[in-house]
Amino acid sequence: MVSKAFQKTPQKKSYDIVIIGGAIMGSATSWFLSKNKNFGGSILVIERDPTYQFSSTARTNSCIRQQFSRELNIRISQYTAQFIKNFQENLEDDRVPKLGIQNYGYMYLADTKDKAKSLRTIQKTQLKAGASTILMNPDEIKSKYPFYNVSDIFLGSINKVDEGYWDGGTVFDWLRRSSIDNGVEYISNEVTGINQNSNGNRVEEIVLKSGEVINCGVVVNAAGPRASKISEMLNIKIPVEPRKRYTWVFSAECPLEVDLPLTIDPSGIHVRQDGPDTYLAGSKGFIDDPVNFDDFSFEEDLWEDYVWPKIANRIPAFEAIKVKSEWAGHYAYNTLDQNAIIGPHPSISNFMFINGFSGHGLQQAPAMGRGMSELLIYGKYQSLDLSPFGYDRILNGTPFLEEAII
Repeated sequence: MVSKAFQKTPQKKSYDIVIIGGAIMGSATSWFLSKNKNFGGSILVIERDPTYQFSSTARTNSCIRQQFSRELNIRISQYTAQFIKNFQENLEDDRVPKLGIQNYGYMYLADTKDKAKSLRTIQKTQLKAGASTILMNPDEIKSKYPFYNVSDIFLGSINKVDEGYWDGGTVFDWLRRSSIDNGVEYISNEVTGINQNSNGNRVEEIVLKSGEVINCGVVVNAAGPRASKISEMLNIKIPVEPRKRYTWVFSAECPLEVDLPLTIDPSGIHVRQDGPDTYLAGSKGFIDDPVNFDDFSFEEDLWEDYVWPKIANRIPAFEAIKVKSEWAGHYAYNTLDQNAIIGPHPSISNFMFINGFSGHGLQQAPAMGRGMSELLIYGKYQSLDLSPFGYDRILNGTPFLEEAII
């Protein structure tokens, strides 16, 4: 449903901050800005589809983990976990529900010695960062989770502290709602052009589909899978493209006796507990190429021919299941290193990126929104140093690789 707060046209002709994209990254940024007493500027958020029906935010599987290969990504998730668990207090609003995390954990399974070695190496990074990841041999896995087939498994890793499902939809709704309460203006419109000054080192104006031209102090590109389309208006290339990801919710004739961790099968398919008697599986397609921004079509044979056989092999109880619902969504996929791009463009200093999260954006939004607000208000990061995600590495072709991508 379209929010009453969304008008088609902006109320003013000039704004201090213009955020292009009003889903989780845009709304997290606007909320952290608008609540900060050191910021007294005006904020306009431009959202092309205020129903959010096809946004990555709406089509996420909404989970959080600390099992990353980069310590910085672990720290980001740790902050988000605390933000979720103290959500009502953070928003300082009794109307906001109290939230928590359904801690069934992520179970990574390794079916080769090399993959097992990688799990051991990554666990050391996680433990150093304060995560509670444990390694399990096949016998230990089978003892704790008897429903798994572990005949081909060398090692598993799992963390059941602040790792599992959380209500990302509610967090998004309230960040946006609270932003509007704080004076942020959201409009239902689309950016069709960006004008620079004569020197080409600053953005001066945003052109809207409805014809208005808006003066702006800073522009934040929070356009999700469409981020490259926005950047190309300034002849800036970023390696972010829409990649399709598929989701199925199903019930089992014989439900499992304990909650199913979010299990990352060696095939790349993942499956987890969804409701008391339902489960959720996710996968990329047969071919993982970039797709059209508006392509949410479904590969009808993918479930029958690939996904179901894989999960039934891993969990034999899933031989007898019934699909309840299915959908496709888009990752904003960073082809360089599957990590975020955040911060200013080096030669257009008032054009900011917050893009390319490659499937872990929802869980990173609180830390990234906070970080972006710090850059905009203070000119530098004050909490977590997010500079390794800066645009310079894109220019230089130097990856800051995240290995634990689902």
